[in-house]
Amino acid sequence: MRHPRIAAGACSLLLAAACAFADPATAHVAPRTVAGGYVALGDSYSSGAGAGDYLASGKECKRSSRAFPVLWAEAHAPASFTFAACNGAGADDVLTDQLGHLGPGTGLVTLTAGGSDSGFVSVIASCALGGAEGCLSAVSRARTTMDGSLSGSLDRLYSAIRNRAPAARVVVLGYPHLYHLRGACALGLPDGERATLNDAVDHLNAVIAQRAGAHGFTFADVTAAFAGHEICSSRPWLRGVDVLAITESYHPTAPGQSLGYLPVLTRVSGWKAG
Repeated sequence: MRHPRIAAGACSLLLAAACAFADPATAHVAPRTVAGGYVALGDSYSSGAGAGDYLASGKECKRSSRAFPVLWAEAHAPASFTFAACNGAGADDVLTDQLGHLGPGTGLVTLTAGGSDSGFVSVIASCALGGAEGCLSAVSRARTTMDGSLSGSLDRLYSAIRNRAPAARVVVLGYPHLYHLRGACALGLPDGERATLNDAVDHLNAVIAQRAGAHGFTFADVTAAFAGHEICSSRPWLRGVDVLAITESYHPTAPGQSLGYLPVLTRVSGWKAG
């Protein structure tokens, strides 16, 4: 999930047509038309790394025309759309580089952040190379980070978003489980390590949900939306390890964006189409 920090950029306004857990965090919201623009913030899961068809503007950020923010904007035609999410961005990167387009006229903000801060790249490497004991140790360290420095970074970020966009509906989206257990993968991590990684994602989502709720933001859990489509499933919506495109490994594919993330955002955004 980590890549060099890149300053936020804007996507064009050619938008005018046409990845959830059944709990209160993703409960149905009565549709309402929201005045103002839409600003999409966050890391690689929001930029669309892994989905292909990357936009010419800010190539290093791997902003994809198939990413859920672009698809949502095409379907709902907000007054303006700014696509600031960037591959590898941590919470502090979002705070520093991506908030410039927020303002009193912003009606919707979406965000994924926390995966990079938690060191998931090193956690996955430890699980792959260090066996069950190494995997558990790496996940334990990541949990400590989630409960400590990440929580503080999210609080600072969420406060800044609210200060800059006081009228906006803010939707913070979580991360899907990485692995389908007892799945089709003949090689790779054993199910014990896969389950440990999925548990780490659950803990990360819980921390993000808690901090988002404390700031009055909507948390949208996507684990149910991706259920049956994780790595090692028969129809995965996440990329496995790709040595030729390592930064895209463990990221949603185009179907993961359109069939996983997009329906969850559509349900909770509170914005009528058209």
